[in-house]
Amino acid sequence: MDDLSLLEVLFAASTAAQGALVELEDWGPNPERPGQYRLDVVADAAAVATLSESGLSILSEESGRTDGPLPLLAVLDPIDGSTNAHRGISVYSTSICVFDADGPRVGTVVNHSSGHRFHAIQGSGAWRDGLVISPSRCELLSEAVVGLSGFLSGNLGSWQYRTLGCASLELCAVAEGSLDAYVLGRGISLRPWDYLAGLLICAEAGASVSELDGRDLWVRSDSPRRPVAAASHNLLKTILSVAAG
Repeated sequence: MDDLSLLEVLFAASTAAQGALVELEDWGPNPERPGQYRLDVVADAAAVATLSESGLSILSEESGRTDGPLPLLAVLDPIDGSTNAHRGISVYSTSICVFDADGPRVGTVVNHSSGHRFHAIQGSGAWRDGLVISPSRCELLSEAVVGLSGFLSGNLGSWQYRTLGCASLELCAVAEGSLDAYVLGRGISLRPWDYLAGLLICAEAGASVSELDGRDLWVRSDSPRRPVAAASHNLLKTILSVAAG
């Protein structure tokens, strides 16, 4: 399957997830699984069905591993920011990153509130709604607007903070220059389905990315990581230095 065909499948899966939410009246907690919402379950079922029909293997936050005939693995968060969605906060997405034998190949993040569609192709760049995106190039932490997950121990030293509750869209915000950086607070980690697509979009847009503990970020399993992204290499170096201090 070529890249463009693969992107069509991923966007179709995101559309299916959103369509399932339109039909759902109760977006509240799932009584059968603590920490999960009914919206997660129906969005997952719709997205997984679409991805499976195309022969992809799937690693989903909600339903685990499903193997398909193609040597491609889709790491899926059917609804990233599901608490936001449940509470009526308009910051939530479907996030999908596909791996082939060489690593991450394509990633998509669809903002279900605004309709914006982000995607990246390994080695080719990143786009929002078909237009090429790039980060702000901010160099100084004192001038940066930083997306934050969790609480910091002390003040990182940025100009301002934003806490949006949706890692995939916060990473896309770095990629397009709306945020200058994204970092996790102490003790906070993300699962691969939370960050992989957004991180690939960041990297392909030209942002600098790293892992706060020095580990490999491009994992195909349910392994926690602490990604950080910044609009420039110098800003990333400063954040890593302060976060390690």
